[in-house]
Amino acid sequence: MIIGLALATVVATAVLLAALWGRLRPIGRSALILAAALSVVGTATVQVNELVQAYPTGGGTPAAASSGSLLLTVSVPGRLTLPMYVYLPAAYRTGHGRFPVIEALHGYPGSPQTWLRRLHVQSYLDTEIAAGRMAPTVVLFPWQTPKRLLDTECTNLRDGPQAETYLTVDVPAFARAHYRVRTDRAGWGLTGYSAGAFCATNLALRHPGEYAAAASLAGYASPGITIGDGSEKTLNNPGWRLRHLPQPPIALWLGWAGDDRHSARDSRHLAALAHAPLTVTTAVVAHGGHSDAVWTRMEPPSFDWLSAHLARPT
Repeated sequence: MIIGLALATVVATAVLLAALWGRLRPIGRSALILAAALSVVGTATVQVNELVQAYPTGGGTPAAASSGSLLLTVSVPGRLTLPMYVYLPAAYRTGHGRFPVIEALHGYPGSPQTWLRRLHVQSYLDTEIAAGRMAPTVVLFPWQTPKRLLDTECTNLRDGPQAETYLTVDVPAFARAHYRVRTDRAGWGLTGYSAGAFCATNLALRHPGEYAAAASLAGYASPGITIGDGSEKTLNNPGWRLRHLPQPPIALWLGWAGDDRHSARDSRHLAALAHAPLTVTTAVVAHGGHSDAVWTRMEPPSFDWLSAHLARPT
């Protein structure tokens, strides 16, 4: 809606410029030209923000869904101090005991709001849990960088943000301290789309003592950034890890679109390298490229698969 209004402003300004040009004095023409230029810049800014979501539009803490689930907004301190959304299933509010946890990581450019606004994750989670295909689960949607346009790939950048430690130590510690969640490895998993899918795979391989399973929605075999210590070619490279290091007893779900060449190539590569005790499940969407449409199709089966590989609520 915001983009539509911005585009309408551009069109209206252009029409006024054409209609009034002959009747305006030079100063009036200059003012109208300036207004047209500003409307174009403003529209471009809105469109970029829709992609990057550097400055989220619409806001506040979303209300409880009709299903009874709740989405909270919190601030998580630690190596970084960043916002995080927390999905609490309806059973959390009405029952007792401790629940399994999934950390859901976003792509780049992007933010946790992509999960909420464009991938409609709360609705998908409500549906899968209500249908019994997924156990009631607490899902965390943390930010992965303190600077909206700084791509950390969920790693500890040399002389930069310590995103990996924040996501694997500070975020879990916060969840365990504030919510009724399982504290054992068997109850924790990861998921992500695009760059967040790389994050999920990489963090699961690097921290098998903390996570039992991870789902990759159109991910990659390498981070695609310079970390600063060369580890993008070794220890922060899932392909390298699977070739050169003992494979941990975790489960991976790798999904991709057949026409998403980069992700398809890298995902097939990782699947081919895997061997016991690591297990891999693959899923392919025929068409759709690297897009929200593909990731929304992958959400239900990937969440269901994760739930099946995590410990149940106690």
